[in-house]
Amino acid sequence: MQFFVLKKRSVIMFLIAALAIVSASVWLLSKGDSDPVFSQEANEEIREIHMVTGEFKTKLPNGKEIESYRWDPGTIFVKQGEKVNLVISGVNGSEHPFTIEGTEVKGIVTKGEDTIVPLQFKKDGVYRLICHTHTEKDQNGPMIAYIVVAK
Repeated sequence: MQFFVLKKRSVIMFLIAALAIVSASVWLLSKGDSDPVFSQEANEEIREIHMVTGEFKTKLPNGKEIESYRWDPGTIFVKQGEKVNLVISGVNGSEHPFTIEGTEVKGIVTKGEDTIVPLQFKKDGVYRLICHTHTEKDQNGPMIAYIVVAK
């Protein structure tokens, strides 16, 4: 029968080396994951989803005109991790500055132009596409679309 004698210094050196390896592994794995909800990685097939800015106008019996702006379609569905280019065509309204709630995505849709928004969500859930020109009824809104991300 053989016995191994471990010196205190050898055990401490082994623990320090193991801790360094674990720390480096955690750092490398989390390095490119700054936003846990959203990413824009390259080299995969990208699906295009088309959306437009729309306006509804009408006249009330008293002659007053009312209008409302919207994104059309008002709801889109994507899979978690799927790469999507959201192509938004500016049809009505001069411009629509927007954000996607819960992400750092923002931009402006201008009348007569296409705005391409690359999307890839890491977390499932419902994210709101919010126009900041038309946020409430007094501003002909709210102009909100929903991005439903499913596993």
